[in-house]
Amino acid sequence: MSDGWDKSAAAWISAMGDRGDFAREHILDPVMMERATARNFESALDVGCGEGRFCRLLRANHIPVVGIDPTEALLAHARVLDPIGQYQIARAENLPFAAASFDLVVSYLTLIDIPDFRSGLREMVRVLKPGGTLLIANINSFITSCPNGWIKDQDGRNIHYPLDRYSEEFPEWIQWSGIRIVNWHRPFAAYMKELLGHGLRLTFFDEPQPRSGDAERQALFRSAPWFMVMEWRRLALSA
Repeated sequence: MSDGWDKSAAAWISAMGDRGDFAREHILDPVMMERATARNFESALDVGCGEGRFCRLLRANHIPVVGIDPTEALLAHARVLDPIGQYQIARAENLPFAAASFDLVVSYLTLIDIPDFRSGLREMVRVLKPGGTLLIANINSFITSCPNGWIKDQDGRNIHYPLDRYSEEFPEWIQWSGIRIVNWHRPFAAYMKELLGHGLRLTFFDEPQPRSGDAERQALFRSAPWFMVMEWRRLALSA
């Protein structure tokens, strides 16, 4: 089954621009860059880099990074905007790198795109150096459980955001701004069990709120837990 990314690539590039959408620019980028620059990382991998926007942010902060993505049209645009950057076509479930290659691995809103996320996480951990960091931003599982969004009153005002089929794992087609792609819902426990099962240690967790942007958009994102950011450390090998 197609996941929609090939057909949606042009619309995605247009929607993201240089700064990303509201959520990336005003909610996730600030906390993700704080975590990425908190240590002196020497080699980073951006899994599902898309059009390369976050790779460019990392490189602007002197963090060497390789970006991988399965959608060639997105990588082609990344190379146009960043001709000296390193971009490779690959899937998270089969990373073309040796074990312990990177001290930072980033999954920025990509776990929801990976059909076999368990294999994807296993690969991310495999290429992570002992003592390295796996930095994850994901849509909160409360939100992905009901991608159709808000229950509204008769005047179209938001009343509440519903939960539905939370404990299941399932794909859903979502669409906006000419983009139509498959996202996956999983309960939060599915992610936590997998990450803990690899012996990783959770060192940071947040459900970030908007730090900037227009007040109306901020209010929308403050009314429900839209995102979560997690930082996991691979334990260093014993002496």
